[in-house]
Amino acid sequence: MAARLLLRTCPLRVLQLRGGTAARPLQRAMASVGGIPTDEEQATGLERRTLQALKQGKDPYSILKPKQYTGTKTDPHIVPSIGNKRLVGCLCEEDNTAIVWFWLHEGEPQRCPECGSHYKLVHHELPH
Repeated sequence: MAARLLLRTCPLRVLQLRGGTAARPLQRAMASVGGIPTDEEQATGLERRTLQALKQGKDPYSILKPKQYTGTKTDPHIVPSIGNKRLVGCLCEEDNTAIVWFWLHEGEPQRCPECGSHYKLVHHELPH
């Protein structure tokens, strides 16, 4: 304990010990290696795989905000699914409180029965 206090309070770079010998204060391990490790350097497991995929431009767990589509027949809203059909809810107007639910099947884009926006089901592989 006293040695640690001595190392902290000593203003000199070299300490003078009793026998007349000189000793340098100990360096911290991270400072001598190059600093504090980054998130990528210390991530493990699922977090590491996710960071590596994001670095490659992939979004395996749908972390990022979905892209905006116009909802027309040529540019439909993309709905990922692991099956060949999925239940979709459409808020037809911005301030609407009622959700229009309909089944979306794989293949051609389908229209919302209420507002006419187009949706397309795209097969999505799970990353694990």
